[in-house]
Parts: sequence; C-alpha cells; structure tokens
Amino acid sequence: MNYASEELINEHMVILYGIKILEKMALLLKNHEKVETDDFRSMVDFLKLFAEKCHHGKEEGLFFPALEEAGVKNKNGPIGQMLLEHAQGRKYVALMAESLADHSIKEHDLIIAATDYVDLLRAHINKENKGLFPLADAKIPADKQTELLTLFEEFEEKVMGPGIHEKLHKLLHQYDEKYLKSDLQNGSVVL
Repeated sequence: MNYASEELINEHMVILYGIKILEKMALLLKNHEKVETDDFRSMVDFLKLFAEKCHHGKEEGLFFPALEEAGVKNKNGPIGQMLLEHAQGRKYVALMAESLADHSIKEHDLIIAATDYVDLLRAHINKENKGLFPLADAKIPADKQTELLTLFEEFEEKVMGPGIHEKLHKLLHQYDEKYLKSDLQNGSVVL
C-alpha cells in the first residue's frame, strides 16, 4: 500500500536540503563572507512556495483533517502542535523577508530568523516523520490514503502550477553548487 505520508516524507527531504543551504548562507553571512542578497530572497521564495504554501498546505488542508477524522486529536493533541509549529515557521519566514525588504539587508535579523527557522523545521520534521506519520499510517484507512495521494497531486498542480516544481529543484541544484559544493546525484536527496 502507498501511504500519503511517503509523499510528505519525500518533500521533507527536499525541505531539509533547502534549509541546509539556507543554514550555510546564514553562516557565511555571519562570518562576513559574501552571500548575494538575491540568493537569500530566492531561498525565502522557495520556502514560501514549496515548504509553506505547497507542503504545509497539503498537510493543513488535506492530511491533518483526514488524521483528525481518523480519531487523532487536534486541540491539545499532535495535530494542534504541528499547526503551532507551522505558524511559528511562517513568522520566521516573514522575518527573513522583512530583513531583505530594503536595499540594505538587516544581516543580524536575517541570520537570527534563518537560524531559528532551520532549528524549528529540523525538529518539526523529525516529530512528523517519527511520530505523527507512523500514527497516520496506522489510523488512516487504505482507501483514504489513496484518495489523499490523488488530492495531493491535484493540490500541487493547482498551487504550484506547471514547471514550478522543476524550477525550484533547479534552484536548489544551483545553490548546492554555489554554497555547499556537494554532488546531489550521489547524495541521499533525490530532487
């Protein structure tokens, strides 16, 4: 059986890779090394579109309601906690965007917001992958899992549009070469 969580875990891998690049960019900036402002803006746009709008959109609009329908608590439960963390993540992304809004970036604010976002998302993704998703796999019936996978595909097409997914992956490849200098093809991340 294919689980809806498998798609979300695959997206987590891409998000983790993106925040690894963001973390490196923030570290370089902290060490007074050159990082192009437009590169930071592009990473913030990636996070807004892929992590927040697409991925969290699937979770909040489709996956969490199915999980709640299957008997998992939202308020004072694991879903509610994930929603709080999504909201906190959006605040950090907004702070990063604000620090880049002027012609002269607010480096200190950007570094703090980026670092806090990276820390939050790593912990958040770990909770979902190791706690919430196994629970969902056990609770959500097979027919609902199949329906969720179809709805995920429709949602992504509607929210991201044609070609955007590939464009974002290309951006990560470019920044990998520029900031991390690793080889994605031989790594564990498949984009």
